[in-house]
Amino acid sequence: MRKVKSFLNYFVLTVVSILSVFPLYWMAVSATNKSVDVIGGKLIPGNYLLENWKNLLQAQDVGSALINSFRNSIILTLVSLMICSIAGYGFEIYHDKAKDTVMSILLLAMMVPFVATLIPLFQMFSKMGLLNSTIGFILPTISTPFLIMLFRQSARSFPHDIIEAARIDGLGELKIFLQMFIPTMRSTYAAAMTIVFMNAWNSYLWPKVIMLSNEKITMPMMVANMLTGYVIDYGMVMLGVLVCTIPTVIVFFLLQKSFAEGITGAVK
Repeated sequence: MRKVKSFLNYFVLTVVSILSVFPLYWMAVSATNKSVDVIGGKLIPGNYLLENWKNLLQAQDVGSALINSFRNSIILTLVSLMICSIAGYGFEIYHDKAKDTVMSILLLAMMVPFVATLIPLFQMFSKMGLLNSTIGFILPTISTPFLIMLFRQSARSFPHDIIEAARIDGLGELKIFLQMFIPTMRSTYAAAMTIVFMNAWNSYLWPKVIMLSNEKITMPMMVANMLTGYVIDYGMVMLGVLVCTIPTVIVFFLLQKSFAEGITGAVK
């Protein structure tokens, strides 16, 4: 009975794994085939990869899109991690009832969809002259209630006795945060970095609204532009999707262990 149960568990996990990986496999295979083969559902790698790459470089400014996406994502990730970690640390370490009220209001903001604030944000940023700028890209998501809550929950497992001992030894609050809190919460920072980078890299709606020139195009915008027109080269499109996907896949696989530990609040 135990062997049958074990076999069924492995069988179900195998099927689910195949279903999860298949879209990635189909995307990679399609990037090596002609458009006709992609439409026909060919699942065997072809020899059209170089031709698709040449067509992609001729049709789209891939280099500029990659640079813009990397610049926006890296800047947003670094700034967001610093601001949200300081906020989460402050909410928990310097705890009082007023901060609980503020935190509750912040959590309510998670229920407001971004689309509801899109037009007011655009009007405000337009008047401030922040269109077509990296600052305009990062400001709406520079601090999110979810990340603040994540760091606050992690700060609850940070030993307060260590903080008191450090204060008695004359260590300032800034040094306690930089030299003690940040190294201890490395897994939380890794989890937050994964979330912020992937969200920033895959962001499409807000850059589409605020980036008005072709020089500021990002990778998701470039892929969307490839789907316009009367004739669509699906092999080239899938290669563009593959190029757009690779950075997020690399980041996730490099940080997957720390990501899992950070989400569960583990502290080493």
